[in-house]
Amino acid sequence: MNPSSERMRAIAPLRRAAFALILTSIAGLILYTAGYALLQAFSNDDFPEALAVKVELMPLIFPVHMVTGALALILLPLVIALRRRPRWHRPLGRIAAADVLVAGVTAYPVAWVVPVTTVSAAGFSAQATVWLTLLGLGLWNIRRRRLAAHWTCMILMTATTMGAVVFRVLLALWAMQGASRWFETFYALDSWIAWMLPLGTTALVLRYRSKRRAIRSTGVPSASGTARVTA
Repeated sequence: MNPSSERMRAIAPLRRAAFALILTSIAGLILYTAGYALLQAFSNDDFPEALAVKVELMPLIFPVHMVTGALALILLPLVIALRRRPRWHRPLGRIAAADVLVAGVTAYPVAWVVPVTTVSAAGFSAQATVWLTLLGLGLWNIRRRRLAAHWTCMILMTATTMGAVVFRVLLALWAMQGASRWFETFYALDSWIAWMLPLGTTALVLRYRSKRRAIRSTGVPSASGTARVTA
């Protein structure tokens, strides 16, 4: 047996265990963020002043946005996980689409009513716009039975949703540093980086996988410079 094959077989269980640990950690972080957002929708006595003002000015819109945003964090990964089970995937997909629509629309007033900074309000609004655009494209593609394009849109939309998790992780790291002098600047940057980072990374991964599939289907360059056609 090829020594490299033996090494691959030997480390395969470790790779699977590491992958499972990473997935479990991500799932736990998502559930924690979703649960915390749900709690904040109804218990916000400890909000910083900038957010407390929003709650007072938007006593209905703010909790609706928090609840639907939290549900999106749970529903979208669940819908993707059940993609091979149409009996569950389709009704949950419709519920998730309605939930994202409400969360996306309510994101605009939440962002612009007494914004922490204009840049942060623009960042949250841009995230909502990308979110709703991907939702619209996903629905448009599935109605035309363009399954691959629909899948891509839904993956990218879910990645954009994960911006809520990244946003809170970065804020927590900032708070651990105990630096408050440049908070508004950091908050503004976080409002853009948090969703652009997972969205951009996911887009690059999808592009890489698409190229790999294309190479496998048409052939790959051999050492001699000719193409070896795959079966």
